[in-house]
Amino acid sequence: MFRRIGAAVVRHPVWTIVAWLIAAVAIVATAPGLPSNSDESSFLPKSYESIQAAELQQKAFPSAFTPSAIALYQRSDGGRLTAADQKDIARITDELGKKKIDQVQKVVPGPPSKDGRYSLTLVQMDSKNAGQPKQADAAKTLRADVRQLAKGTHLDVRLGGSAAQALDQQDSSKRGQALIGIGTFVIILVTLLIIFRAPILAVLPLVLIGLVSAVANGLIAYATKLFGLQANSSISSILIVVLFGVGTDYFLFLMFRYRERLRAGDESKEAMINAVGRVGEAIASAAGAVIIAFLALVLSTLGFLKQMGPALAIAVAATLVAGLTLIPAVVSLIGPKVFWPSKSWQKEPENARFAALGRAVRRRPALTAVASGLVLLALSVGTLGYKATFDLASGSMPKTQESMVVQDRMQQAYSAGAAAPTDVYLSSTDGKPLDESGFTAYAHKLGAVDGVASARMSQLDKDGRTADFTVTLKYEASTDQAIEAVQRVRDTAHAEAPAGTEALVGGMSSIYKDIDTAVNHDYRTVFPVAALLIMVILGLLLRSVVAPWYLMASVGLGFGATLGATVWIFQKGEGHSGLMFMLPVIMYLFVVAIGTDYNILMIARLREEAREGRDPREAAGQALRHAGPTVAAAGFILAATFATMMLAGNALLTEMGFAVSFGIAVAAFVMAMFFTPSLTALIGHAAWWPGHGDRAAESTGTGPVRAADDRDPAAHGR
Repeated sequence: MFRRIGAAVVRHPVWTIVAWLIAAVAIVATAPGLPSNSDESSFLPKSYESIQAAELQQKAFPSAFTPSAIALYQRSDGGRLTAADQKDIARITDELGKKKIDQVQKVVPGPPSKDGRYSLTLVQMDSKNAGQPKQADAAKTLRADVRQLAKGTHLDVRLGGSAAQALDQQDSSKRGQALIGIGTFVIILVTLLIIFRAPILAVLPLVLIGLVSAVANGLIAYATKLFGLQANSSISSILIVVLFGVGTDYFLFLMFRYRERLRAGDESKEAMINAVGRVGEAIASAAGAVIIAFLALVLSTLGFLKQMGPALAIAVAATLVAGLTLIPAVVSLIGPKVFWPSKSWQKEPENARFAALGRAVRRRPALTAVASGLVLLALSVGTLGYKATFDLASGSMPKTQESMVVQDRMQQAYSAGAAAPTDVYLSSTDGKPLDESGFTAYAHKLGAVDGVASARMSQLDKDGRTADFTVTLKYEASTDQAIEAVQRVRDTAHAEAPAGTEALVGGMSSIYKDIDTAVNHDYRTVFPVAALLIMVILGLLLRSVVAPWYLMASVGLGFGATLGATVWIFQKGEGHSGLMFMLPVIMYLFVVAIGTDYNILMIARLREEAREGRDPREAAGQALRHAGPTVAAAGFILAATFATMMLAGNALLTEMGFAVSFGIAVAAFVMAMFFTPSLTALIGHAAWWPGHGDRAAESTGTGPVRAADDRDPAAHGR
């Protein structure tokens, strides 16, 4: 099938390129805008208690609100606020409310701090648009207006809150995307120049993948609108890396085989047809594994991951189609001149280092397997120290951003949990008004919970059927202590609710608790489903029941080693309180799915060498010699492109960039180079049971029969 695809594309390259250009123009011109949402509560479905509590609050207490923006005032000299300062703050608050800024529904004064050095203005925005770009725009207007109103006073004012965080996250994301994009381009360009010494080959993938990127982004926008998915600004940064990293991988897989066929004596167009025919199945299987793994995120309960899964799957699918059609068409049109001015493509290199590695694996496969396996196991020990953190806002931008400064100062000036109190809503279930005589005792029981600073009944709805108890925790909302405390509050609130009532616990800590529950659900659901589906793809590719098991076991070890190393670096070395909560899910999918690419390429080449009549050990050695340079080049480029995410300057992308790049390096340079070939050599023919995928065509009468001129002379020695 892949040979037929290659033949059709190579024989009609101009029409293939024209078709791509027409599709790109049509999709880009008509695609809707990609929305963005940074509201943590929007990540969860309505079945979770924190979301039910939020809906009850809007129904029972429409005038109550969690501020979307908070203006924090302090004197420029750092002293206590004077009576004149308080009058200035009241004037600024009043004038802000009169401006009728879009999305702003209410502007009210907030409480002063206990030490008298800080005061607040609280801003309510339309809750239906929480996390949307229009509220970030409102925060931008508020920030400019409040500074203008504070001119001529002794006040220093900063704007924080969720809307301001969305604005700062947006700005940080733009800078991060620019750095990631530039870094990715430079790495790919320089690496390809070093590998091929051909400027055309270095620039070509950047141009072609840039075209694919435009198509993929348009398709993602269509899918987002069609299925009502949530979007997040971090996805754009990840998309850049996935498109250019994976696209360059497939480009390299194809170009290394194209060059090999030219050296074997094929005519230019026939060489490309043979290249697509030989490596097309490996590329399609590798992309299929990645797509399946990403689509498994649809099973996630988190809106962020539900959006990320289909978006990345669409990007990889578009890259796969380009790898099998657009790239072969363009290269076949240029011909061997694509390697200009280098002449090295005309002769087979010795590949001395990879030949030496191949000989080592062939001679001592057991030692190689044990040594590489022990390295992975040693790194995996670090997973025992893994902790999660749920502060997505501070993880998505540097601590120097204005909204982060406000958050930190409020935690210092007020009670740690005062910035985001927990609310317990007690509602009547029999339609009768609540018995107010029990409110004091109920509030006392809530206040006695370990980790609670105070609890009080703050308001009763107009029908008297729902009461709001404000519970202030001793800890900042996103900390582990707050999440553990809010679970104890829930247990007490539910257990002590009077007869005929029910309690719902809301607030940010409650949302984080539910996110924690959702992530644990995803670990139990997404991980096994993705692994099972990838194993099915491996089984279909290799026609084997045995090989997929040890291939996935090796990838599992790679995941453990990656998570362990990330824990060592960031939790132990950098002193982070934990890793971002969604990191293991993302890491699993990238390391397992994309890391499997290199296993697939290596094992497919090993099978090809075995079909030439070589014994398992010799086939492993030759596979490493010939596929090793491809895996090394592709692994380096992909790992380096993911590492550019560390330039974004925020904890989420820094941790993600390190983890995924380290995982890909492990997959390419440990698993694919040593662990997988050595295990396959040790298992021998049994690795291909119940099929005979490794048997020479002459001995089984099946499999691809090669003509004499379709052999790689270097594969048979010199």
